[in-house]
Amino acid sequence: MGPLLVFAAVLLAVYAALYSQRKTPLLHHRLLNFCTFFYSSFLKPHSKDDGSGQQAALESFYRVQANVYDATRKKLLCGREDMLALAAAQLKFQAQQGRFKHSKPIWVDIGGGTGYNIEAMHAFLDVPVFFSAVFLVDLSPSLCDVAKKRFERLGWNVQILCEDARSFRLEDHLEKLDNARSTASGFPDYVNASLSSAYKADLITMSYSLSMIPDYYNVVDSMVRLLAPTGLIGAVDFYVQSIVETTGRNYVGGSFNRHVNWLSRVFWRAWFDCDRVSLEGARRDYLEYRFGTQKILDQRNYLLGGIPYYIFLGCHCQGLFPRSQQLLETVDASCTESPQIIPAKGHEFLLPLLPQPALPIETRSKAYESAIINLSSNLPLPSTFYQNHQARIYYDEHLKKHTQFNQDYLYSFTWEDPRVDQRILQINDSDTILCLTSGGDNLLEYLVTANPKRIHAVDLNPNQNHLLELKVAAFQTLPYPDVWRMFGEGHHPDFRKLLIEKLSPQMSSQAFQFWVKHTGRFTSSTSFYDYGGSGHAIKLVRRLSWLFGLRQQIQRLCDSKTRNEQREIWSKIRPMILSRTLHWALVGTEWFLWKAAGVPPPQRQLIIRDALDMSQDISKQEWVSDATGEAMWDYIVNTLDPVAQNTLLSDENYHYLLTLTGCYTRRCHPLYLSPKGHTKLSQPQAFSGLRIHTDELNEIIQRFKPATLTIAIIMDSMDWFDPFTTAASTQVRALNRALKLKGRVLLRSAGLKPWYAMVFEQNGFSTKRVAARGPGTCVDRVNMYASTWIMTKIEEL
Repeated sequence: MGPLLVFAAVLLAVYAALYSQRKTPLLHHRLLNFCTFFYSSFLKPHSKDDGSGQQAALESFYRVQANVYDATRKKLLCGREDMLALAAAQLKFQAQQGRFKHSKPIWVDIGGGTGYNIEAMHAFLDVPVFFSAVFLVDLSPSLCDVAKKRFERLGWNVQILCEDARSFRLEDHLEKLDNARSTASGFPDYVNASLSSAYKADLITMSYSLSMIPDYYNVVDSMVRLLAPTGLIGAVDFYVQSIVETTGRNYVGGSFNRHVNWLSRVFWRAWFDCDRVSLEGARRDYLEYRFGTQKILDQRNYLLGGIPYYIFLGCHCQGLFPRSQQLLETVDASCTESPQIIPAKGHEFLLPLLPQPALPIETRSKAYESAIINLSSNLPLPSTFYQNHQARIYYDEHLKKHTQFNQDYLYSFTWEDPRVDQRILQINDSDTILCLTSGGDNLLEYLVTANPKRIHAVDLNPNQNHLLELKVAAFQTLPYPDVWRMFGEGHHPDFRKLLIEKLSPQMSSQAFQFWVKHTGRFTSSTSFYDYGGSGHAIKLVRRLSWLFGLRQQIQRLCDSKTRNEQREIWSKIRPMILSRTLHWALVGTEWFLWKAAGVPPPQRQLIIRDALDMSQDISKQEWVSDATGEAMWDYIVNTLDPVAQNTLLSDENYHYLLTLTGCYTRRCHPLYLSPKGHTKLSQPQAFSGLRIHTDELNEIIQRFKPATLTIAIIMDSMDWFDPFTTAASTQVRALNRALKLKGRVLLRSAGLKPWYAMVFEQNGFSTKRVAARGPGTCVDRVNMYASTWIMTKIEEL
């Protein structure tokens, strides 16, 4: 206690000296501000609770420091600008959709204090022009006085109200503006029109105020009544919470980085309690319970010791039935290619809640089942239902099958040739396609070249779908130069700004959280394509080229104007790239095959079996089967040599150009990254037929209405199955059920004669190998797979 008193005495002496010289240089002024803040927050005793209420308590804390509040909170109260930017982005989206066609929106800032938020919003919206009225509500007279001076200086007509947020009513202040407000802007599908009122706020914000309100239940309830049917609520505040507290809640919009460890929970709760700031999780929980979550973000203020804070963007979740039933049915039908159907077995007790269509009993989508369970428990819907677009289907992010990927994707780009897919399949606008997401490149290519009726993108790894969401959002919101910088060059210094201010309205909460965490993948000195599992291979190529002094030679290879020039350069660098020593030390290892190349053990066995079949020497057979070595060596040689001999990297083979250089060029890139592709994909309805599923392929296929798919493009996924289990047979039977008669499955395999071809034949398919790679042959621009197959459904099971 002694050292603290000594420090306090010194601080008071400095404070007194500086206070007596108010016209001091900038450094002294900042020291004075800091001393005032420190004294008010940590040394000055609070007024005793004499029954005068919360206003007296606030004044006891803020009176002395009101004039230095903004100067001392810039680094402490992080996330305010991000919250405002997210809200502004959503408001702009609503304006583009015609929500404010008949009237300008109204903004109420609860606990607005000095008015910093309202001025800061001007960086994202023209506040005086965009809003018809702005209200600042705060209980501290000292802070309200600062706000009045601020808006007098700015010349803005902001109504500053020093009153209790629990009793604030817009109708008490908006009667004069009655003619300027209309409720004809319409309602979102998930909101009951009975919530309409002439006096509602289109935006409510709370910046570090919810944690300082004792009776927070009443305040949150009053905001539910205050918010317009199409309105938004934005909040940013401190918090501490264990992940255990949110287990089982599927409506919180993701729990990425939400967990705060025990020591931090105890410390920060005790620390802030000294200033009557309450960090218990119930405040945030109640906010998420009363409003539907559109975006949630959990961050840390590491400049001041890692203080946890969250950003919340929400909307109404009340008035769900009967209007929300239409939304649920629409989303469910688009997920399963089904008409109106009743829940799966296990939810029969909910049938009285739903209309009873006279249709065969089928299985509902998991999204629908989760929504019905929430509604029956009086909980908000999962966050995906409150997004502007329902392309991303709900999934349980806590399941082990999703968490096994350690919050990262394996492929930043797709390693299959879409030009060959289109030539084989002849996709048209009547097709309903199921395909694996991977890097998302091929399905974007299908949308540009063929515009199928529906595409269901499926991936068990949530992060692959986060990547697809980012690409879709970029095409829907950004001009071509920004899209090219992101995915053509792999860099964009303003990515975080674009993510929050432009892309966020187009993304799910989980995908948004992921990319906020990984903004450095676009802003760092390395390429975006250097990350993820495939990034290991790209970085490895770059490091090896430096190690062996091949950087200039590889660049010349990628710049070759003709195939003859390319072949000549390849002949010079081939001995180093395909050296036996390098192969023994790296390529044949377990780490490289799985982490960098994405080759699972069952697929490796297909490669080894082909090597054994092609070998006539028994001793060689034993050597090949003992270590993957020689088999992988032959496989890589048969892959790379024909590519270097038959495709021109600088002009057409963007797959290998990207692998060698880490970026595309204006001359060589996927079609969807061309100006023509951007024009097509930036159309408002370009992705209306896209559905993004995060689950196992079987789980998705089994929930489709029978005989609805026309094409299933499953890449090399069948290679991943263990031939000694029934998993492959189960998936093939599910494909038979979901495909129309004469529907086709396109797949690629690392084996020339994959064992599962027979499984297809046993389950109602005819099989045809449409491409087979041998030594010296090139089947497509990638040439990575030994064979390509078309399986055609010829009979029902």
